[in-house]
Amino acid sequence: MTRQTISTKGGNAVEVRGLVKHFGEVKAVDGVDLDVKEGTVLGVLGPNGAGKTTLVRCLSTLLVPDAGHAVVAGYDVVRQPRALRRTIGLTGQYASVDEKLSGWENLYMIGRLLDLSRKDARGRADEMLERFSLTEAAKRPAAKYSGGMRRRLDLAASMIGRPAVLYLDEPTTGLDPRTRNEVWEEVQRMVREGATVLLTTQYMEEAEQLANELTVIDRGRVIAEGRVDELKAKVGGRTLQIRPSDAGELDRMVGAIAQAGLDGIAGATADHDGGVVNVPIISDEQLTAVVNVLGQRGFALAGISTHLPSLDEVFLAITGQKTSDTADGGPADDATDQQYAEVTA
Repeated sequence: MTRQTISTKGGNAVEVRGLVKHFGEVKAVDGVDLDVKEGTVLGVLGPNGAGKTTLVRCLSTLLVPDAGHAVVAGYDVVRQPRALRRTIGLTGQYASVDEKLSGWENLYMIGRLLDLSRKDARGRADEMLERFSLTEAAKRPAAKYSGGMRRRLDLAASMIGRPAVLYLDEPTTGLDPRTRNEVWEEVQRMVREGATVLLTTQYMEEAEQLANELTVIDRGRVIAEGRVDELKAKVGGRTLQIRPSDAGELDRMVGAIAQAGLDGIAGATADHDGGVVNVPIISDEQLTAVVNVLGQRGFALAGISTHLPSLDEVFLAITGQKTSDTADGGPADDATDQQYAEVTA
């Protein structure tokens, strides 16, 4: 396996260089580079079969990469897997609790496996059950939990050891809005306490709510990365929205902008329902020019704002796929499931 010398010095909790994982002829992960700063959330987005889950499984030691190098929390994922497992938490796409045990017993058992004392394991189990609104069901067998309750229990289990690095692979799929907010609050709490989170998600609202940085993966490769506002800016500029004092002036304003023949302004449109004129712009100079024209023509303006593309629009522009079509589990990740079964058998 080709290795490069990297470390997590300089404030990175996760550093990945040239990571590769093949399943036959399928390149599930094809030369991925990642840097995740300590105490931050990296959101990983990508269409169906992009390799997000395979990447998470490699970084959590469930799969051995074919090439490249990764260091997580100071440990090499290939050479130091046992030590690494004590410092990370993982919530996969499907809940993996022991259905014969109660919710409390599941959490207590995991705490003990992580070398917490009996007292600390009991206290932590009680604490996590309360945080995820499972206290009333604490003594009930997990087999009798609803799907959402199992998901919450699984999330609690991944956090019980206060991991330095937490992997969340589509953690809120199938949860109701209230429970989703509880998960978000707990993730934010852990980050405030110093944890680092790598999050894969299909919810654009979730990515915007939690992620400090975003990485977009397609066909096993990183195709875009940056902060949310940076990715939005890359897609194609902004929309200038102008609200006149008199809504009856919308069409006249559109005509005035068209007559001005401003450089680079493709055209303005009137949104009569919203009471604004929309003008696509790509620079601050164009914004200033449009406002100057309207001022010179004597229009009274009640408000001016700019609108960046939504994260959904960014995702569609970068990958060519709608977010509603992007539940992980395409060919690449199906292959991963088979390999995972072989590794853990």
